[in-house]
Amino acid sequence: MKARDMNRDWIATARTLSEALPYLQRYTGAIVVIKLGGHAMGSDEAMDTFARDVVLMRQVGVNPVIVHGGGPMINQMLEKLAIKSDFVNGKRVTDAATMDVVEMVLSGQVNKRIVAAINGQGGRAVGLSGKDARLITCTPSHPDLGLVGDPSEIDPTILHTLFAAGMIPVIAPLGAGEAGETYNINGDTAAGAVAAALKADRLLLLTDIDGVRDASGQVVTELSAEQIRQMTRDGIIAGGMIPKTETALAAIDGGVRAVVILDGRAPNATLLELFTEHGAGSLIRGTNTPRVPRSSYPGQS
Repeated sequence: MKARDMNRDWIATARTLSEALPYLQRYTGAIVVIKLGGHAMGSDEAMDTFARDVVLMRQVGVNPVIVHGGGPMINQMLEKLAIKSDFVNGKRVTDAATMDVVEMVLSGQVNKRIVAAINGQGGRAVGLSGKDARLITCTPSHPDLGLVGDPSEIDPTILHTLFAAGMIPVIAPLGAGEAGETYNINGDTAAGAVAAALKADRLLLLTDIDGVRDASGQVVTELSAEQIRQMTRDGIIAGGMIPKTETALAAIDGGVRAVVILDGRAPNATLLELFTEHGAGSLIRGTNTPRVPRSSYPGQS
């Protein structure tokens, strides 16, 4: 048999796996909610990479929950059907005709694509919307927005049932009102509410940017809730980053241990965040919470 020289890449791979051991151990049994959106949902290659990472997380004992968006796909379908869509303060005005399309795209096209990708990598994913098993109950967000809702109650029973069965929940951001009507929910808001109800160890917000930047334009790797508030008052955090950080602060106030805003376009971004010392993106922790190392396991600091 011909001997092979040890390739440096092989050695580096083995070293990476060995160094990941303490992080794998610390996250066993942890709940990690991932908001999937942006370019991470674009190409089939990006989707397959994300799905493989999620399956690996479940394989090593993490309980991942996926909450997804789908705005661009909704826009494409509305345009195809010649249905006009208006926005107020960045939120889609959702009438009955628009709601039919929103639910068809989110619960059908987008949700099942993610489920199929995860199952294709050997996982067992189950597609849900917030309407299933009374997962998300909503109240109207604003009269001008029509059927746009804010989560008022989360019942995570179905999610714990799926965890116990070794399955991966994939949630479309839709909810039901008290009278059974369907509401469209902002994807970040839905993810934050679900994470808070689960008291998740991490909420990972996958975006098209690499984290929160300071006044000099550098990504800040770790911030407290108070630092986020001060940077917002100073105008350093502005524009599209504000809804992300508001979601992070609400999740932390609701009991999530830490929130990470990271670039979903980066290959294996979720694995880098959870299972390496340096992490990825910007980690946000509560003001009164002891410093949370990226490697920390629930209950440790």
